[in-house]
Amino acid sequence: MKRNLRNAKMLIVEDNPDHWNLMKKAAEHCLAEVETVHAHSEQEALRFLQDGSLQEWELPKLILLDLYLPKRENGWQLLQQIKSMPAPFNQIPVVVLSFSNSPEDIRQVYQYGGASYLIKPTAFQDWLIYFQRLRSYWWETVTLPQMRFYL
Repeated sequence: MKRNLRNAKMLIVEDNPDHWNLMKKAAEHCLAEVETVHAHSEQEALRFLQDGSLQEWELPKLILLDLYLPKRENGWQLLQQIKSMPAPFNQIPVVVLSFSNSPEDIRQVYQYGGASYLIKPTAFQDWLIYFQRLRSYWWETVTLPQMRFYL
């Protein structure tokens, strides 16, 4: 098994329950060995990350972040907060998801340190394709950093 999948945890920050359910089912199907953690708000996501500061094996190896939580300012703020945290938090790749295909949204995600920008699909079959690709790239191809605390 690829090193990325050992003790793997993925944080999904999504405020829409319907989108969360689609993502959860697709993740269960395509990434069964990855524990998926849900946060429905930026505050809940930050609380989860801060709780992980006590035990580094609790940190996610990847974060999927809905840009509009419910406003895009909420997504920008969370992305900036994660990227301004000390290591290892700021090293966790953040993939931003949105229905928006605005060039400005896309540009800002990369400007603020997002690892990727994905336009959300609408059908479950398309979510399955997304999560199969996420598995192939983020879990089986790239080498993710080991999450260690640096004191």
